[in-house]
Amino acid sequence: MIDRASITCRTMTDDDVSFIRDLYATTRDVEMQQVPWSDAEKRQFLDSQFEAQKHHYDRFYADAEFLIIEKDGQPIGRIYIDKGSADWCLIDIALMPEWRGSGIGTMLVRELMDGAAAEGKAVTLFVEYFNPAKHLYDRLGFQPTGTNGVYYEMIWRPGAAT
Repeated sequence: MIDRASITCRTMTDDDVSFIRDLYATTRDVEMQQVPWSDAEKRQFLDSQFEAQKHHYDRFYADAEFLIIEKDGQPIGRIYIDKGSADWCLIDIALMPEWRGSGIGTMLVRELMDGAAAEGKAVTLFVEYFNPAKHLYDRLGFQPTGTNGVYYEMIWRPGAAT
């Protein structure tokens, strides 16, 4: 059981870029195991992909909350949320590998859903087809609304079963 008081979220700063770059790389571990590249080539590729993602998020979600998830003051993940549209958008959530499956992600997504429901808003997200988090979103009552490239588009509406 996670001690909720030990988990906090704070606004990301420039000092966090190295951490979120490393975190991003861990989200691509399975993919990278399948390519015959050297460690240096993999890192170069991951760094370029991270920069492209960061640029996309900065451009298309300029008013979003870019938060670092901490446990007892130590960074363990990130959660990016856009509350500026008609619906709230869970742009991204990722935890370091040792914290995946611990219940922290579920707790934070449920809190996001509760906050959106209190304002009568839905929560939208995109999740890659092969991402294990899709099972979490299914369990929480998110429904597919379409596809976009390699992503499912999903939505949760207040009043949906969780």
